[in-house]
Amino acid sequence: MGKRKKVETYKDLEIWQKGMEIVRGTYKFTSALPDEEKYGLISQMRRAAISLPSNVAEGYRRRSDSELRQFLFISLSSAAELETQIEICRALYKPKAADCDELLSALDYFQAMTMNLIKKTEK
Repeated sequence: MGKRKKVETYKDLEIWQKGMEIVRGTYKFTSALPDEEKYGLISQMRRAAISLPSNVAEGYRRRSDSELRQFLFISLSSAAELETQIEICRALYKPKAADCDELLSALDYFQAMTMNLIKKTEK
């Protein structure tokens, strides 16, 4: 089994890296939405996506498990918000199913990672 890289900053956390991947995917996904959504869905989805790695980073910097958990729960809420907004896009704008599925899959993985980290901090 390979050696795991030592976590020195939040940027070394796989969960933060996955959050950043979701941000990039969300920006790509929303760039295909109509201009009329610039201040609606596009803005809201991008803010929700940005919240994922941002809250992981902020919670990690707090250096207490209870505060980290608090920020991880905020990340989970933002993930649910983004998931809902993708479904709204699917209903209103009929984007490519593969684009929706790819982003939803990444969100599922992020949420599972977040729940695992929350459980680890409860011990």
